[in-house]
Amino acid sequence: MRKLSLFIAMSLDGYIAKPNDDLSFLKLVEKEGEDYGYTEFTSQIDTIIIGRRTYDYVVKEIGASHYDNGQRDIYVITRTERPQVGRTVFYTRSLTELVDRLKSETGKHIYCDGGAEVIHELLKDDLIDEFIISVIPVLLGSGTRLFKDGRPEQILEFIKAKTFETGLMQLHYKRKK
Repeated sequence: MRKLSLFIAMSLDGYIAKPNDDLSFLKLVEKEGEDYGYTEFTSQIDTIIIGRRTYDYVVKEIGASHYDNGQRDIYVITRTERPQVGRTVFYTRSLTELVDRLKSETGKHIYCDGGAEVIHELLKDDLIDEFIISVIPVLLGSGTRLFKDGRPEQILEFIKAKTFETGLMQLHYKRKK
C-alpha cells in the first residue's frame, strides 16, 4: 500500500505562511546546492496532493512545472471546478475518498505539500503516514498554523532529526499504528 507523506517547512512557532499566504520567510534558509532532501524525497513519489491557495502561490512564484513535470499526477484540492491541465486535476469531491483510492492503487508514494486546510482534513481522518517537517529558525508571530485545533490526537514514532548549517532542523516521524 502506498503511503501519504507530508513534507513541509514551518517557523519555530508553528506557522507555514505569514499573513496573506506569504512564504518569503523560507528564503531565510536558501543556500546554493542545498535542497534539504527534497530531490531525494520527490524521487519516491508520483502523486501530489495540494491545496488550491498553495498551488496558486507556487505557480505564480515558480511556475506550474514545479509540480507538473509530466511524471506525476497532481490533485489540487479546491471548491471551484476547473478543467484539467496536463496531469493536474482540480479535485472538488471527498478528500478521504481520493486518498483511500490513491493508497490502494499501485505506484510510488503520495506527497501532501499543504496547505493548512488540506493537512487539517487529512489529520482529522488519520490519513498522513509520514511527517517530514523542516523547522525554520524564525518566530513569525502570526500567519497560517501548520496544525489547527479540532483534530484527534495521533501518536507518532520518531525516525530521525537532521540539522543544517543554515539553522534549519528537519524532523522525521511516522504515524504509530
